[in-house]
Amino acid sequence: MKDKFTINFKVIDEINEFFTEKNNPVIDEIIKIVDKYGGPQKINSLSQQNGTVEVLIEKLHNKKPEYFDQLNWLIEQRESKKFINMEKYKSRINTPKDMLDESYEVTLEISSLHYFPWLISQAKQAIERGELLPSRFIRVRYMKEQEDDGDLLATISAMKILGSSWVESLDTKGTDGSNIHLGGPETITGYFGGIGQPNDYVYKWIDEYLYYYTNYGIKEVLNINGGTILAGYFLYKLGIDIAFKISVFMGNDNPLNVLWTFLTARLFSREDGSTPLAGFNLSNSVNNQTISFTGDMRKLLGLEDLVRIEHHIVETSKGIVKQPYDRLTELIEIAKTVKNISAKHEGGIPEVERSREHPSDLLDYFISKNEVIEKKLMPYLERNYLDKHDAVQRTAQELLRNGIPVKAAPNLHYY
Repeated sequence: MKDKFTINFKVIDEINEFFTEKNNPVIDEIIKIVDKYGGPQKINSLSQQNGTVEVLIEKLHNKKPEYFDQLNWLIEQRESKKFINMEKYKSRINTPKDMLDESYEVTLEISSLHYFPWLISQAKQAIERGELLPSRFIRVRYMKEQEDDGDLLATISAMKILGSSWVESLDTKGTDGSNIHLGGPETITGYFGGIGQPNDYVYKWIDEYLYYYTNYGIKEVLNINGGTILAGYFLYKLGIDIAFKISVFMGNDNPLNVLWTFLTARLFSREDGSTPLAGFNLSNSVNNQTISFTGDMRKLLGLEDLVRIEHHIVETSKGIVKQPYDRLTELIEIAKTVKNISAKHEGGIPEVERSREHPSDLLDYFISKNEVIEKKLMPYLERNYLDKHDAVQRTAQELLRNGIPVKAAPNLHYY
């Protein structure tokens, strides 16, 4: 009976004919935008050139000298090995001798690193207390705003100094008012279909991505819509070295939903089998059985080493899930059998969050910096971020105590 599921090659041929149709406005618009930036080869070349630490720091020196000094401090701490060595960290918490091998390493992830100074505070705390900095950072701050104030240059440079991967969230998304029928809590049910990238926004998203890719070397971005996910695959097929992470907002919450995502990744992979899908955030509602099925499908489709399964261990106290939300125990169980998992920390430990005057709130992600300053929220938001860092430490320690290796900032903790 399973042979009924196979795809007819005639259908594949018809789809290929669609893509190569001479007059195809849906596809032609993508080509037009790519040509505007000089074509795939020039686009990749500009990204490599403008994304080097040297170029980024030089730009920052002219734009924000105080950030330049803080980056130099960070480099000095790295070079003088001030951050705790992973072996020392493991011995301090008495990890067992029979650890799983490194292929089961769990990536330590934090979100959202909104402001560069928070990273410096985080680094200072890590040095003082002998803690680990994450190997993956998610950022959800307005792109233009952080480009203007120097945060973008500083944070990209810092990520390269740490050796950590990071993901930016482009401004082109439905929350900016592009869906004229939605706006605020009074239309909340309208968002059940997703944030959205209506009408020509998918093409604006491509344009915005190529702007930051060519000018800053930003490679990996958050993806929240089926259209922009497909756009990412198309850019990759054209030869542009884009990478993206599928957001929790996509709602991948069951095995067949996951299969749909993986099938698309394979269908639009390059000749070498590679895919731009680097991170795949499952819905908060998935259980370990679904994560296990996800791991099985990923392996069968040759994506285990390419696509990281990202899962929220803790969430913001307000704005997204019922509390308490704490998946650490489940993570310890599933990480022993499913490889290439990322433990994402979007909130603090629930008991800690309850004690805060200003608990973490997902809606804080969408407040402008000016509003944060006007409302005197910055100290509270930084405290929220450092609470997430503390949650990362708890996860790292519990995983290691259970014989599961973790991946921290590569350039800081392995020497």
